[in-house]
Amino acid sequence: MSDESTTNTTEDAELAQDGASEDPADEPVGAQLHGAAMTSSFGQTVLHVDVEHYLELMTTLRDAGFNQAIDLCGVDAIDLPRPDVPASVPTERFEVVVNLINYSSGERLRVRAQVADGAEIPTLFDLWPGTEAMEREAFDMFGIVFGDHPDMSRILMPEDWVGFPLRKDFDIGRIPVQFKDAPGRS
Repeated sequence: MSDESTTNTTEDAELAQDGASEDPADEPVGAQLHGAAMTSSFGQTVLHVDVEHYLELMTTLRDAGFNQAIDLCGVDAIDLPRPDVPASVPTERFEVVVNLINYSSGERLRVRAQVADGAEIPTLFDLWPGTEAMEREAFDMFGIVFGDHPDMSRILMPEDWVGFPLRKDFDIGRIPVQFKDAPGRS
């Protein structure tokens, strides 16, 4: 994952900025940026990475001028076809999707990290402290654990809640409706 392994060319960079293709099959074979597989979606560059290289890539991107993580969320892709992920990237049940911005150039970048069920992904808190609550939400809703996070606890659900409500295999719950007699009616 070093810059030496980067095969990014001028054509690759132009393709990523122009958004010329929505289909990864149309991308140059092996297109990479900072050692990560690169595609384009709606004119935005998308980097695909595994858990092992996630923190290294994110550190490189921060050092390259991406000074804010504007969004971080989890995705449960169980049983979903994912033709938008390059064939060179092994897909897992979960994805952590991070949107970054470089305020100097105005460039936006999306990073999609593949995370296996039960695996741990490093926290981005030390790089972008604003990701603390977003990572807690991904943990609370999907059960994605962020290693070395300063407070890996629930943020939306009660502490004694069992399960992760946004997983696609989570049972739909019911809240019993209690009716009262309407006052003044006979």
